[in-house]
Amino acid sequence: MQHGSARQTAGRWLRWPADGLRGTLAKSPVTLVFLVLFWFLGILTSSILDGPDDPLLPWVSVSVDTLPDYWPALLLSALWANGLAGYVSGTLLALAVGLPAERLLGSRRFLAAAVGTQIIGALAGIGFAAALRGVFETWGRELSTDSFVGPVAMICGLAAAASAGMGALWRRRVRLGLYTLLVVLALYSGALRDVMYLGAAAAGGLAGPYLFGRRPHWPRSLVSSRREARVLVGLLVVATAVGPVIAALNTRAVGPLAVLAYLFTNAETLDPVALANICADPSMQAECRTARLEQSAGPAGFFLAVLPQVLLIVFADGLRRGRRFAWISALILQGLMTLAGAVRTVIFLSGYTGGVYGVGGSVQPLTLVLPMLLPLLVFVLLVASGRLFAVSAPPGTYRRLFLTCATAGVILGAAWVGGGLLLRSGFTPQATLPDLLEDLPLRFLPVSQLIAVSPELLPQSPPAVLLYEGVGVVFWAMTCVLLVRSFLEPAYSRFAMDEERARDLLTSSGGSTMAWMTLWSGNSYWFSPTGNSYVAYRLTSGVALTVGDPVGPPDELHRSVEGFAAYCADSGVTACFYSVNEATREAAAGLGHADLQVAEETLLPLGSLAFRGKRFQDVRTAFNRAGKAGIRAEWTTYRTAPLSVLDQINAISEEWVAEKQMPEMGFTLGGIEEIDDDGVRLLLAVDQDRTVHGVTSWLPVYRDGEIIGWTLDFMRRRARGFPAAMDFLIASAALSLQDEGFSLLSLSGAPLARNEASSTAASGAESAAGGGTAPRRIATPPALEWLMDRLGATLEPVYGFRSLLAYKAKFQPEYVPLYMTYLDSASLPAIANALARAYLPHVSVGQTFTMARRIIGTQR
Repeated sequence: MQHGSARQTAGRWLRWPADGLRGTLAKSPVTLVFLVLFWFLGILTSSILDGPDDPLLPWVSVSVDTLPDYWPALLLSALWANGLAGYVSGTLLALAVGLPAERLLGSRRFLAAAVGTQIIGALAGIGFAAALRGVFETWGRELSTDSFVGPVAMICGLAAAASAGMGALWRRRVRLGLYTLLVVLALYSGALRDVMYLGAAAAGGLAGPYLFGRRPHWPRSLVSSRREARVLVGLLVVATAVGPVIAALNTRAVGPLAVLAYLFTNAETLDPVALANICADPSMQAECRTARLEQSAGPAGFFLAVLPQVLLIVFADGLRRGRRFAWISALILQGLMTLAGAVRTVIFLSGYTGGVYGVGGSVQPLTLVLPMLLPLLVFVLLVASGRLFAVSAPPGTYRRLFLTCATAGVILGAAWVGGGLLLRSGFTPQATLPDLLEDLPLRFLPVSQLIAVSPELLPQSPPAVLLYEGVGVVFWAMTCVLLVRSFLEPAYSRFAMDEERARDLLTSSGGSTMAWMTLWSGNSYWFSPTGNSYVAYRLTSGVALTVGDPVGPPDELHRSVEGFAAYCADSGVTACFYSVNEATREAAAGLGHADLQVAEETLLPLGSLAFRGKRFQDVRTAFNRAGKAGIRAEWTTYRTAPLSVLDQINAISEEWVAEKQMPEMGFTLGGIEEIDDDGVRLLLAVDQDRTVHGVTSWLPVYRDGEIIGWTLDFMRRRARGFPAAMDFLIASAALSLQDEGFSLLSLSGAPLARNEASSTAASGAESAAGGGTAPRRIATPPALEWLMDRLGATLEPVYGFRSLLAYKAKFQPEYVPLYMTYLDSASLPAIANALARAYLPHVSVGQTFTMARRIIGTQR
């Protein structure tokens, strides 16, 4: 197999063009002019080290006094910075964002976006500061005395505007990450610059689609695959966990949620005299306890202070991997933090802290509610998204983790007591065994939980400080590492042993062209008494839907059908053989099953296939166009492909899902999770710049222990890529696999679609066999046939199954009907419900209404 270059980076947003850095700079003249002007003006006005001074400052910095007298500052503020750190960081941001943004937008649109978002962001900051005084008086007063100079707001607006030209995956990631970060900064830090950043980004997001020649599209729902939905939830959890830390680190934080910094730390360094004066006052004992605790907290103490946030970030890594344990842990921790936030916010805002963080002497209801709102929303989000996180670690993983942590805790506790006795003179007062034992729990708990506890021991000597702060840090750092490692453990399924057994049987005996789908996650298994055959099925609402035909030796087919039907009857569930071939249909007919054609499979016999003649004109055209565009077909697997290729495959898939505004279907239709298998081959359409224009996956077809052919499953094409990518990939696969000696290629089945010619031929064959020894077939009720036809026509606007079948006709395949068999017509409503749940197990109520709306709209 050929593999893509590992030098390619993730996504078009991060890829250098073929001509390298020089070509990128040549295509970004506005960015280069800005950087030259940025540094030239800074040097000319002696602003590089400390920023601009009077009388220049009011003309180049944004504040509430900018309008009307200093209106040029709305734009000029982007051309200066407040010191050397601002010039360096502004330059790095301009290079990281400006260069790719200008390539996406083009220089003229890039310049328009830069000027527009900068001015709108500045106006938004000024207007917000003026309007805020009536709601948060102190916050509004702080904004009114603040000023801002620098290019960051403009860069945020450019990033948001350029995201409109990205694919669905990276557009969603960039916007979600950018807006979440900026909202968190505005709510926690709350400075004028933070409001400007958010205003500029909002303006860029609204203007972006217009800059690319289209109107803004407001999605009815945030549609994405399960994998990407997990990433988005994890990203939101990380962003909201970082916010309180920002407030704790920023002593000038004035945002409405900055009060939540009291949940973690608000440490101030006090000299011994000041500490003694505070503690000498009987009315300030609470302040004394807090000050003494904060006095004892160094860098390691800050780590313990923000420990809940550190743990949330660790759990977010598990969330993006779909881990159930991470979801449960994050839910519990976020729930406790929400409760603590509610209690402590009421305590602090009701008089304990006086006027802090925009709260004056009188407590406003909005001030009480707002700081509790964000933690509550994150908790609700975790509850609502619980179905996304069903991946379990192998049994015993967390039992071992708990025992390891408990052992480490005992060892570190002993080290604290023993070391404290050895260093007793390094503490104030001198450490004793009772004091050390009493203080032991405090070494492992977050500082925020100990505000009401006055520590009896304070370290003085460096060894004592190291011991005092190191015990808890070592314990929790080790715990975080173990948690991350547990999320990397292979996923476990209670059917894992059955899956391995089924895989061995499939590869040794063989099955139908759909047999590999029986190994997908979510299936249950029934094994024949001989142990040589099995049936994979989905049990939903009392109906056992088989995943294709039984797998095993052909001479056991009838016994497998009979055995599985008997097993279902004994278990009190309805057996439904779904998407099965003629042989299985005949076997089920012998049990009295009626049947209905539910799909049409298309087959390409290999051996003498050649795309010649007029009927293959479209295929040859695709080859010719691919050659002119420098596109070639490359075989790989998901697990061996370079990271850059995997990222593009994921992006193409997410773009496809987002455009359909409906979730991916499952059951017999694979997605990203199903192609992540060593036995599945991928064929990619790749150009000279290593851009992936299309991807197809191919499932092996086994017979007598050997692979005889391959079945097409996953098909995705880049929306703005090579338009004939699928034609090119399917034809390339057919010729390549033929050269490798395989005899069969299946283009898979199209649900709820049928080829009229094959259906007529099949009906004729049934009539001709009516007088033979074949089992008498139960006729399908005409009303049911009509209903299936109407259902296929109804779903066509959403999923296009009939269009897919018509598309495959250009390869001149053989048509093979696939059937569903059932014993009792009364069970059809339950079977229909089971099929809907199997194909769309994660559809939401909103997506159901979206699908209904699109169907009704198309019918009209």
